Amino acid sequence: MAVMECAFSPEYGEAWNRRQVSDTLVLTGTHYALIAPDGSTRPTGSDPAAGFALSRGVFDEEELLLFAIAPQWRRRGLGQALLVHFIESARQRGKKRLFLEMRHNNPAGKLYCAHGFRPIGIRPRYYCALNGDRIDAITQELVLA
Repeated sequence: MAVMECAFSPEYGEAWNRRQVSDTLVLTGTHYALIAPDGSTRPTGSDPAAGFALSRGVFDEEELLLFAIAPQWRRRGLGQALLVHFIESARQRGKKRLFLEMRHNNPAGKLYCAHGFRPIGIRPRYYCALNGDRIDAITQELVLA
C-alpha cells in the first residue's frame, strides 16, 4: 500500500484503497508480484517493495489491473523487469492474451509498447482528473505466441 500511495498521482484517482486490493486478492485467478529495489521479484521480508503488479486471469486471458513503481525507484529498469516477470508468469500459467487499460497520457504507455502491447480500443473520456478534464482510456493487448 505504501507504493500504491506514492506511485499513482491523486490527480487521476487511479490508486486503489486497501479494501479494493484485499477484495481482489481473494478472487480466483488473481496474481501479484512485488519487485525490490535490487530488481528481485522475490523480495524478503526485510526488503522494501519498490513496485508491484496485480492481475486477474480467466481461462487463457489475463488483465493487468495495477502496475506501479514508487517514484524514487523509477528509471532504474525495475518497471521493465517487473513487466517481463508479469508476462513470463502469465505465459507459464497458460495465458494466450494479456490486456491492460491505461489513461491516454500515462507515461508507462511507452514501456507497454516496447514489450509488444498494442492499442485495441478506446473508452472516450473515461477518466476524470481532479480539475474536471476528461481523459480517454486506452485498452491494450499483448498476444503471447
